[in-house]
Amino acid sequence: MTKDQKDALLSLLDDPSPVVRKSLLSTFDRMGSDGFDLLNQAVEGPNRLLSWHASQYLSDLQSVSPATEMLAFIRSMNYELETGWLLISRVAYPELDVGRVCRKLDEIASRCRELIARPANCREQCLVINRVLFHEYGFRGNAESYRNPDNSFINRVLQTRKGLPIALSTLYLLVANRLGIPLEPIGAPGHFVIGCFEESVPFYIDSFERGKMLTAEQMLDRIESMNLSPNISHLAPVTTQETLSRICRNLVHHYAVSDQGSMSALFTGFLREFKETYEKRV
Repeated sequence: MTKDQKDALLSLLDDPSPVVRKSLLSTFDRMGSDGFDLLNQAVEGPNRLLSWHASQYLSDLQSVSPATEMLAFIRSMNYELETGWLLISRVAYPELDVGRVCRKLDEIASRCRELIARPANCREQCLVINRVLFHEYGFRGNAESYRNPDNSFINRVLQTRKGLPIALSTLYLLVANRLGIPLEPIGAPGHFVIGCFEESVPFYIDSFERGKMLTAEQMLDRIESMNLSPNISHLAPVTTQETLSRICRNLVHHYAVSDQGSMSALFTGFLREFKETYEKRV
């Protein structure tokens, strides 16, 4: 945003129209951290009237904005996968019913629990999750509309039963966590998967291909087929921060190609916040 555009936004802060106020709140919310920075600059500036109006907008945004909640979550460094994915999804769908989403996850896990015959090793339990998620519920990769931003949001994935590899893998992890199955997120190049390291020989699960199980060698062959130099580090678990950042990175790209620049910029802001927060910690 140019200086003239920023000045034009700030010049409207004292407009008494409810329509203008609603539009401005929406604009600042979509701007994410850039919007908050602009308002904070106005608060600290020499124009006391402008400062007062800017502080009122900041107060309103901080009380109702999903983007603000997401920024606070990032800065807290207290990263939890389910919470983070819900917050990312609320940015696009502010009316998302968190309770309904959690109940659906509980329902899927409960169905898996019914079918798991104890004792069962990790592979056997994962085969049950595969049956429930990909056959009974019909979840699958959305290959025909891969760049649709809805492929990344938990509420839409649960509704459409379609998603990106990372979204379906995250769904898988949340179900497995409810069942006490120790699985890990694997940020392999080009294709996010799940790893299990509890057995003598690790194995990997491709949720985009309906739970296809792969060996480490098959994973490395897949990476090599993408004209990349395979490295054993590609098969190592990634952190919750890295997982959530990758979801945001996908959204930056997919919103950009769908000509939704403001949403792309918003998720760019989250990515920048993840990076800056991490750098401050280390």
